[in-house]
Amino acid sequence: MVASSAGRAVAAWLIGPYDFPPMTEVARLIEFKCGSCGRDFSVPAAYAGRRAKCKTCGNDVTVPQLAPLEAPATPAAATPRLSPRDRRLTADHQSLKKALAACDWIKIISADGSPPTTYQIEYRVAGLQPGASPEKPNPQPVHRVEIKLTGEYPRTKPLCRMLTPVFHPNIDTSTICVGDHWTAGEHLVDLAVRIGEMLCFQEYNIKSPLDAEAAMWADLNANQLPLDHRDLHPPIHE
Repeated sequence: MVASSAGRAVAAWLIGPYDFPPMTEVARLIEFKCGSCGRDFSVPAAYAGRRAKCKTCGNDVTVPQLAPLEAPATPAAATPRLSPRDRRLTADHQSLKKALAACDWIKIISADGSPPTTYQIEYRVAGLQPGASPEKPNPQPVHRVEIKLTGEYPRTKPLCRMLTPVFHPNIDTSTICVGDHWTAGEHLVDLAVRIGEMLCFQEYNIKSPLDAEAAMWADLNANQLPLDHRDLHPPIHE
């Protein structure tokens, strides 16, 4: 028997009166060195624990035990690929949270769904709610709004409605008229700011109102508007 191509000796270099099993009995090999002369050996795994003499230096050699095979690593579960819509919903949620994190006048109260498709937003801006008569609406400093992203979003605009009473020409009990010029590239934070601007009468339209009484009041009291002069864009979004 001759040395392997890697320069290692096979079992014939071990001299001794031992009846070693043929190499065909096992496929795995144990590789080790003579402790005296440093000669390399490569022997079948069945020789583990056997003793012999190194033919090079005559030193007693014990074949070490074979290291146990490591269990194959369990492949990591593939991360499911998000649909284009889910990617958009996820990006909207992250950008909205980031933009409103430092904003005191617009806050996310809840975000339902994974990724979220329904938001409750709170506004702390000067607005109005119905009063004893249409001529005398009452101040309303805190408002709640629901923004729902339908199955057609972002191709179609979100559905927006008030959760608190409001007095505004373009808002009724079921709808906030955010305009007919929605584009798929518009961001949720822009929509949230636009609703805030509507609530404080920075933005309103009396020519095609949802609430005719609020439209008449706004027309007669235009010199008092807007009710809140602040720039409602969040600091991080400017």
